[in-house]
Amino acid sequence: MRETHTAVVLFVGDRAYKLKKPVDLEFLDYTSVAARRTACEREVELNRRFAADVYLGMGEIHTPDAEAPEPIVVMRRMPADRRLSTLVRDGAAVDDVLRSVARQLAAHHAGAPRGPHVDEQGTRDALSARWEASFAQVRALDNDRLPDGAAEVERLVRRYLVSRKQLFDTRIEQGRIVDGHGDLLSDDIFCLDDGPRILDCLEFDDQLRYIDGLDDAAFLAMDLEHLGAPESAAYFLARYGEYSGDPAPPSLWHHYVAYRAFVRAKVSLIQARQGAPGAQAASRRLVSMALRHLRTSAVCLTLVGGLPGSGKSTLSGALADRLGVTLLSSDRLRKELAGIPAEESASAGYGEGLYTPERTHDTYAALLERASALLSSGESVVLDATWSDTGQREAAHRVAELAGADLVALHCEVPGDVSATRISTRISGASDADLAVARAMAAKEPPWAEAITIDTSGSLESAVVQALAAVRPWGTGQAPVFRRPYMEPD
Repeated sequence: MRETHTAVVLFVGDRAYKLKKPVDLEFLDYTSVAARRTACEREVELNRRFAADVYLGMGEIHTPDAEAPEPIVVMRRMPADRRLSTLVRDGAAVDDVLRSVARQLAAHHAGAPRGPHVDEQGTRDALSARWEASFAQVRALDNDRLPDGAAEVERLVRRYLVSRKQLFDTRIEQGRIVDGHGDLLSDDIFCLDDGPRILDCLEFDDQLRYIDGLDDAAFLAMDLEHLGAPESAAYFLARYGEYSGDPAPPSLWHHYVAYRAFVRAKVSLIQARQGAPGAQAASRRLVSMALRHLRTSAVCLTLVGGLPGSGKSTLSGALADRLGVTLLSSDRLRKELAGIPAEESASAGYGEGLYTPERTHDTYAALLERASALLSSGESVVLDATWSDTGQREAAHRVAELAGADLVALHCEVPGDVSATRISTRISGASDADLAVARAMAAKEPPWAEAITIDTSGSLESAVVQALAAVRPWGTGQAPVFRRPYMEPD
């Protein structure tokens, strides 16, 4: 026998018989035989989409004292030692299996039912409502208290969602909301020689199964990380992104993993009240996981400034690469606006040529306009520019605030002789500043009290470590960096 919070499964020979528990958990009510029968019928129908040869049909259990026979789901028994969770715990190589599951899930999503009634569940407000319902249910399960870290989970969820309507509207326009699996756990995936079998989709509430395809995949990623395999989680999501051609920002990947972790924490609290050993501790670990991913998903605008030769462009590129976020450069954008290649020289005196106050104003305005669009779509951005004007810094603050993004300002500094050596020896590139321009800029640079000073006179890695500590003060190793697979543009 195996028991979950909603069912009991009896294993007899080569068959498995699943009975629904007569429970009312608010989000489902199986207290009547009729409700349990409907749930069993839906389970067979929906799960045959993923594993038609496993779900054999309906059966009944008859007992002398029952008013009506008890409905059961009749299944082909799967080999327990081929359960994905077992293989992961045993340290087996599972990349091939995860690739197959990702391909199968993406293929299902490609042909899954869609429509306005499905799309309704993919809006920002629908996701917000599901989060809020989970917050309320966790409070009710834990005597009106929240587990440690859950208060910050609430704050970060609301901050992420408040300014992300455009992101979720775009997901709907792209057809990313589907009738999916809804409960993709490694316990319910069996790795057979002829391919994986995916069992036990969510059947009790269609609206909870109408989800973003990435949300569906994030459930398994969450479960793999919970099992202690974060690399496998990141690998699976990357393969899903590849097979589905999904351009979602990494922040959304993290947000959905956090959502699934919190939902699973709620389930663990339910199991704890039913007496399941270890369930209370599991709920705490899952809340911590949700918090890690929400911190990582927080959309951030990072300003990396400094005088010519300070190493700001080198640091900006390395930081953006380490974080897996978008990099925008004022030097490159300035030349793009002028219609010349980034590597072509446009040298001029201080405040002349492409560097007049008017052109500089237009460059920063375009830089912040592009950053604003990216932030609203859930993309964190590193902006590489001098940021030597107070008005430009204030404009960046306004952009971050309107986009519901955190803002971190970094000011690169080196001794004068170091910057002079760098300027005089560097090869041609997007920057045109020479020593005379650098000195003129230094004479007029106002203080930047809110910026965190980064010493870039040492190694690049040392500067990156300083920058990461400012951008992610809680630590950089808590959640994996999700990177989208490279896809050719249309």
